[in-house]
This record gives sequence, C-alpha cells and structure tokens, in this order.
Amino acid sequence: MLEKLFGFDRKVTRVRTEILAGITTFLTMAYILAVNPNILSATGMDKGALFTTTVIASAFTTLLMAFYAKLPFGLAPGMGLNAFFAYTVCLTLGYSWQFALTAVLLEGIIFILLTVTNLREKIVDALPATLKNAIGAGIGLFIAFLGLQNAGIIVNNDATLISLGDITSGSALLGIIGLLVTSILLVKRVRGALLFGILLTTIIGIPMGLTHIDGIVSAPPSIEPIFFKFQWEHIFTKEMVIVVFTFLFVDMFDTIGTLVGVTTKAGMVTKEGKIPHLKQAFLVDAVGTTVGAMLGTSTITTFVESASGVGEGGRSGLTAFVTAVCFLLALFLAPFFLAVPGAATAPVLILVGLMMMSSIKKVDLTEYSEAIPAFICIIFMPLAYSISDGIVLGMISYVLINLLCGNYKKLTPAMYILSVIFVFKFCIKIFENNIILIRSKMADRGIKKMKTVLNTKFLYLSIGCRIKFCTLTAIFKI
Repeated sequence: MLEKLFGFDRKVTRVRTEILAGITTFLTMAYILAVNPNILSATGMDKGALFTTTVIASAFTTLLMAFYAKLPFGLAPGMGLNAFFAYTVCLTLGYSWQFALTAVLLEGIIFILLTVTNLREKIVDALPATLKNAIGAGIGLFIAFLGLQNAGIIVNNDATLISLGDITSGSALLGIIGLLVTSILLVKRVRGALLFGILLTTIIGIPMGLTHIDGIVSAPPSIEPIFFKFQWEHIFTKEMVIVVFTFLFVDMFDTIGTLVGVTTKAGMVTKEGKIPHLKQAFLVDAVGTTVGAMLGTSTITTFVESASGVGEGGRSGLTAFVTAVCFLLALFLAPFFLAVPGAATAPVLILVGLMMMSSIKKVDLTEYSEAIPAFICIIFMPLAYSISDGIVLGMISYVLINLLCGNYKKLTPAMYILSVIFVFKFCIKIFENNIILIRSKMADRGIKKMKTVLNTKFLYLSIGCRIKFCTLTAIFKI
C-alpha cells in the first residue's frame, strides 16, 4: 500500500524514519507561517487571511508532492519571492497586490506549459555533473548561513557587511546551545536527532524568555478578503510581462537548484544522473503556484529546508505526507507551532548544511576547468543570497572557461544555449540600470526633450531584449 501511494521502499527506509523526517521538515519550514503573512500584509492584504492561505496552499502542494511525485519535499510560499512580491512589485513599483497575484497566476500557468513540454527537464539535463554536485554544496552553505542569521549568530554590519552577533545572550545564545545539543545527539547517533534537537532547544528557550506559548488551539481566519482577487485588465501590459518574467526566472532556478541539490545529497539520483519523478515534481511546483495565486499568496516553491527531513532519513512521499498533515494541524494549533523560535530551528539548518557539503567530494578539485565553475556556483549562493544566481554564474563560467581552453567535447548545444540565455538576463539588468542613470543625469541638467527621446529608445531596447530572451527559450525547447 505505502509503496503504491508514496513510492515507499522498505529496503531503503522505515515508516518511523519517514514520520520523523516529515515532522523535522515541517518544523524547519514552520517559520513561513509567521513570516509570509508579515511580509505580504505590508501590501494591504489581510494578515489573518494570509495565515490561513499559507497553511492551505502549503498543505495542498505538499500532498501533491507526496502522492503524485512521491518525493520527500515540502512546498510553501517561497522566501525572497514573497519579498519581491511585497517590497518591489507593490511598495516600490506601486502596483496593487491584486496585480501581483495576477502575475503569480500567469507564472504558474506558464510553468505548467513548460513542464508539460519537458523544457524544465531539458534544462536540468543540460547542467554538467560537476555543477549538479556543486549545487548541493552551495545550498548547504546557503541554508547554514540562513540558520546563523535566523538565530542572530551572524548579524548585519555596515562596515564589514556581516559580523558575529552577541552570542552571550538572547536568541544567539539559544542558537549556540541548540547547536551543541543537536551536535551531541548526532554524534551519539540518536535516531531523530534533528527533531529532538529542535524540541529540546524550544524547551530551553522557555526559561530564557524566548519561547512563548500563548494558548494551544485557535480557529483559522477566513480567506475571503484575498481569495481569487485578480486584475485581468493588466494581463497584456509590458509591466505585467516584466514582473511575470522575474517571478518565472527566480522560481525556476531556485526549484531546480533545490531538487538537484537535495536529491543528489540523498543518493536518489540514478547512475545516468537522472532525478526520479522530476517531471512530476516540476508539475506539482507549477500547479501549486497557480492554486496558491487563486488562494491569495505569492509563488509556491520547493523549500530548501526539505534537506532537514532528507538528512533525517526521509526518502519517499511519506515524508511529504507527514509534513502536509503537520501543516493542516497547524491550521488549528497555530499558537503552539508558532511558539518554536527561529533559534530552535537554526541549529538544524546549520548541521544539514554540513551534511549537504559532502557532495563537494564528487567534484574533481585538481581539474581547474571543473573546480573553478563549481567554486563560483558554491560561493555565490550564500554571498549573493540566491540559489538561482549561483547556478547562473556557475553555468556561464563553466561554458566560458572550457570554451576558451579548447575543451569543446565537454560542452553540449544545450549548455551553449542556456549560457546565452543567462547572459541575456544580466544584459537586461545593464540596460535597465542605464535607463535609471541617464534619467538621473538628464533630470539634473533639465533637458526634458532629450529625456523623452532617450527614455523611449531605451524602453524599446529593453523590451526587445526580453523578446529575444523568450525567443531563445522557445529555440531551446525545440
């Protein structure tokens, strides 16, 4: 029964292991239940409705992952994408949250089409084996960095960008204690070490005043204020095209990076380098984004925190099923689940980061044509704070280095096409920055006529680049 429903293999894992893994994944993802409503409510959306929508959308898509893709991954509104939704599209560009939801809906529909036509799988297949292993290591550093930030162990510093926080008190101290406790459990090979580490750290946080439990049960708020709120009149505008493209690009490569990195670490990749049920996973991601927009939330994506459950031993859809059930329970037990502080989940993210770093062993560090692109991919994920940017820069450097060094046999037509598309991404950014610069200079000089002419030319140039990008994507599909 379990084999048919979730792809459960008794030779690889156990039911108890999958349950613990699912709970662990949920606990490392649970912060989204508090963070997503806080971010999106800045646009004027109802905060209570956002909480309920976040839970329902996360549970629905994770259940799809469990039953259809049969992979141990949790899905929820993506961090970074929700910030782009709120702070860039709505608060900076001045569009309504209904406009942004419409863009997310269109992104989801486009993703469904790209998945059905196998384009997303072709992109994954185009990535060289070296970069696939580098992605896993890069994500490891990235989520470890997230954990250090969540606990306040690493903080912002205007002089040095980042620095060590005050680890003698507050959440940073709790994070350090949690890291020590969880590490001891791992060293002692205690089954469920990551989950027990979270629970013990949460308990320790009570006398420290960092864990606050304000009740256990509460009724979920209605989603009516944000349900199916779209602005259809803006679908064919250039502004909508730009916003949809940005959502599309970031989501695509964040999801690709997560799936490749986590499955590689879990040893789920076949001898041919293929990820099992990849198309199904992509389709779940696309359908989730579409349904999430209808419910009233930003882009749904596969969470990198799923690595915590995989690190606990999760290997099948049963892990995702347990995670989804936890989300549904959280709908009514919000005060309890939201009581887990960020400092309690931070140690798990840090240690899972260590586990994922092991994929670097598969990269030939003595062969610089392989090692340098891998290093660029790894280092830029945490430093640029973006999985997708790490993949993009790693791919471009891989093609350029091997092309200029005469290693043509290592490169495929798909690699060339993918690199050109990535370069166009940065070219578009250059043109947009030039527009801003020229506007500023002309405003200072008071040359209004020239400003109008140049703005028009640069606008057409930017739109032209985006049309070329779409054309290249279509060619790649062929």
